[in-house]
This record gives sequence, structure tokens and C-alpha cells, in this order.
Amino acid sequence: MPANSELDIDLYTYHTFDKLSEALKKLAAAYPKLAKLESIGKSYEGRDLWLMTLTNFETGPDTDKPAYWIDSNIHAAEVTGSAVSLYTIHYLLTNYGRDAEAQTDSNLALVNRLLDTRTFYIMPRHTPDGAERVLTSPQRLRSSTRPYPHDEDKDGLQGEDLDGDGVVRLMRVADPNGDWKAAEADARIMIKRGMDEEGGQYYRIYREGLLRNFDGYIIKVPSPKEGLDLNRNYGFDWSPENEQLGAGPFPLSEPETHAVSTFWSKHTNICGSQSYHTFAGVILRPYSGKPDEALPTHDLDVYKLMGERGTSQTGYPMSSIFHGFRYDPKTFLHGAFLDWAYEHYGVFSLSTELWDIVKLAGIEERNFIEFSSKKRKLEDDQKIYKWLTENIPNGFKEWTAFEHPQLGPVEIGGWDFVYTWQNPPVQSEWLKDICYNNALFSFACAAISPRLTMPVLKVEPVSQIESEAGRAEKAVYKVTAIIENSGYLPTYVSKKAQERRFLKPLSVELILTEGIDLLSGEKKLELGQLEGRSNKQNIGPFQPGYSSDYRAKAEWFVSANPGAVITVEAYCERGGRVRSEQAI
Repeated sequence: MPANSELDIDLYTYHTFDKLSEALKKLAAAYPKLAKLESIGKSYEGRDLWLMTLTNFETGPDTDKPAYWIDSNIHAAEVTGSAVSLYTIHYLLTNYGRDAEAQTDSNLALVNRLLDTRTFYIMPRHTPDGAERVLTSPQRLRSSTRPYPHDEDKDGLQGEDLDGDGVVRLMRVADPNGDWKAAEADARIMIKRGMDEEGGQYYRIYREGLLRNFDGYIIKVPSPKEGLDLNRNYGFDWSPENEQLGAGPFPLSEPETHAVSTFWSKHTNICGSQSYHTFAGVILRPYSGKPDEALPTHDLDVYKLMGERGTSQTGYPMSSIFHGFRYDPKTFLHGAFLDWAYEHYGVFSLSTELWDIVKLAGIEERNFIEFSSKKRKLEDDQKIYKWLTENIPNGFKEWTAFEHPQLGPVEIGGWDFVYTWQNPPVQSEWLKDICYNNALFSFACAAISPRLTMPVLKVEPVSQIESEAGRAEKAVYKVTAIIENSGYLPTYVSKKAQERRFLKPLSVELILTEGIDLLSGEKKLELGQLEGRSNKQNIGPFQPGYSSDYRAKAEWFVSANPGAVITVEAYCERGGRVRSEQAI
């Protein structure tokens, strides 16, 4: 295996598609026994939708092990997620096999155990087209570059970098009827004009750009030409455009979401998922449109436990979208990936909003959505401006006079939003910490999956079968196999999956090879599902215990020649495959 330096991969930057592709190909080529890179489809503009499969292929194929899914960058400008995904791939590959260090480093020991017994499916860039536009131009967009819901440019304001600084910022336009004013304490900060306030200097604020077919009087601000949101295009609780902006014409209408859905349908070994977004510093869980009471008690308890672990590792609290991340108290989000993953597949799905400048500025308590979209306290804004200007000095541009070709005198200024509020600076300690802490949290989430083991395969002689000449040729044996789920989660993973009834039961099969004849019992048995430890979380030490619901037993009677090998194999979709042999 190559040394880290030989790979020459910059982990703490935001790669264009070609650079990201190059890095993924390097890693797959350097670690062929641990990594497989494939394209699961093409984006709207024809870019590969890369997916990296990580497991120790010498201990079995990826589909024979419980799997954890990670995806990122479903929203075009949320490129921090791609950095975390690439870092996670790199960390797993470059740290596997460091057995000596693993004796004292629990993280390295976990890497070894995970790649030997689990699978990771990691999709670093859900929307390669949108991310490419953000990374290579001043333009910002929500997700896909496919024109939707209209093909043509609408009349009105179109974002454009007018002053040539490489960023589309804001324009403030003096207007006696404007709803904004500069704060007296800090003229950089724009605050809302009082409802009965008169006699001051007031402004309108617009996105930097030009007006298409401007008549000199009426400023129109049209909806974006690229209005798709791939995170509103998934199949659970999908709603049309008039109810959910960005939904697309129908569920999974886009090549990116369709490719992901197809992959999931063929990989029922996926037990959990993590989607990386920015920005707020919060770990989100289902539901988007239902309260916590709609979750089965077991599943809610598991989510809360995962949240405690996530907070201790990343510093981010956990919240359901319904209770803590709605844009409007009377509306709900529809068609989100994490709801689809939980509701349709019954996996414990999370969406982590990486990067939190508000907390870094010293503001601990706030409503995540209201703080970003509604009026904030001036002292909070001052803290944020102070922190950002001290730590990311190139992120803010002072309001600067500019002669707009249509509006006349304006001022252009404000934040480089993508690389201040939305993503941390490249090569920064903040980005490094985000990558490391969130990778470790994903490992913990992967480690709670179910996992089949076969601690007992017992072959006991019962009697001998003699030939006509009186010689003992074969013997009768009783074969007993004990199969256990050694994982925290049950083999069905969640109560939601159990409700859906789409998972096949645990199967245990006696492999009949030459010299072995089955005398009693079914060659292949179906033994239902096995519990793990999650259903015992609330059982205290003074309760009378519980049945062996994590264990199953299979028995057969066979006749076999001396020296024959008894082989038993157990398999369930989310617990993996285990095989044991015993010579007679």
C-alpha cells in the first residue's frame, strides 16, 4: 500500500469534477483489495455519478455485509460535504491494516473491524453539474443545472458579477420607501427599518446583477431558471411544484435521483445513511412532515441515542426536521432523501448540516431557520460580523459605489456567501475538524448495524450405518448450528422496516457436498429475524431478563462418510452472510 504522501491528494479543498474524479481513481487504484469505484449513472450534463464501495473484499463481497451509505453535495454550493466524503474514503483506506497502532488507537481498531465486516457506499457528489458551476463561476444555484420549471430566462433581475471581483454579492439601492437601513453601530450591517420610522436614509437590497427587459421603473425578481432541488425529488411524500418548490415534474424524474434509487433497490444490505449538507451545525433526522409521535418508539429511541453520540463527536445537536428545521411553521418539506430512505427502506437516515459560523461567533442558542431568514438581534449580527472579518478577512466587501447601467448609482458589497456562511475556507482548521469529526461519527453509525455470527457448529455422532459385509461405512450425525446477531440493531434494522415487510427472513442452509446425505430436516430453513441490543436499551438490572431473541438454532440429521466436511451457511440481507465448516 502506498504512503499517504505518494497519493498526493489535497483533502482540505473543494475539488472540481475532474480533480475529484482523479482523486477517487487514485484511491481505487492504490487500494484494489479495499475499494471499487463505479459510475452508477450520468448527471443531466453527462458527468459520472461516482460511487466508491469500501470493504475488505478478501473477507467477502460488499453485498454479503451490512452497509452504510454516505452521500453529499446534493445542493450545488454545499461543497463541504464532498470534502468530508473524500476525507472519509481516504481515512478508511490509508488507516486500514495499521494493526500495531490499532492496539492503542480505538479509531484505527474500528477502521479495521468495519472494513473487515461492513461495507461503505460513498457518493461524494450528488449533483456534479451544479457543484461544477458554483466552483468554476460566480453563479449560485440550488441543485441541478437542468432548466426547470421553465426553459427560458424570465424578465427581471439576473445575478451577475458586475464589479469583476469574482463574486455575485448584493446591491443596495437608495430609496426613500426602502425597507432597509444601515445600523448606526456598524454601517456595514443592514437592519430592517422600523414599521413607523421616517426621515432616514433607506435602501432596497437586491442580488448583484442586471435586469432583463427592464422598463426603467418596475424591478422584477423572477424565480431561478434552474429551480430544481434534487432533495425534493425523492419518492416519499413528494408534492408537485405548486406545493413544493423544486420538486420536479414527478418523483425521481432526474437522472441523479433515479440512479441513486436504482442502486438502493439492488442493495438491500444498506442499514443506515448519512447525507452531508451545509450550513447550521445540526444533525437532522426524520420526519420532515410528521411529529416525533409518528415514529415507532424503538426507532425514536435509537435516533436519540445516535444524536447523543453525534453531539459528543461533532458538537452538533440533533433535531427532527419537523420540530426544528421548518422554513415556515405552516408548511412542511416534501420529497426529501432522508425521509425516503427511512420510510421506504427503513434505515436510520441522517442529514448533517456542516459548518456553523453562528456558534463560532459565540451565539449558542437560536432557532436554526429563523436565525437565517428572519430579523436577528443587532448584537448577534455584530458578533458574526466581528468573527467573520477577523477570521475570514476576504469574505466581506465594504459597500462600494458603482454606476449601474440600468439603476444608476448603487453600492455593491456584502459577503462572499458561499465561502463564509455556507462553507469554511479551504485549508482551514475548521474544515479539517469538520472532516475528522464527522468521519468518526459516520463510523459509529456504521458500527451499530446488525451482523450475523455462528458461534456454534456442533456435529455429534448418533449411530453408525454398516454395509452388507458388516463394515461401518457411514455414520449418522446430529448437526446443530447456533446463529446470533452480534450487532446493536436487529437484522431488520428498524421497526419501520419491519412494518414494511419487504425484507427476506434469515435463512440457514446445510450445504450438501459429496458423501453427505440429509436424513431429517429441511436443507434450507427460514428463521425469521433476530433482535440485537437496541430493544434492550430500556431494560434495567432489576427486571427478570429477556429471551434469547438475538439467537436462532437450526438442526439436521445427516449420514456422512468419515472425513466429510459439514458446512452451514446463514444469510440475511442486512446482517450479512456467515459460513462455518467442521470436518467429521
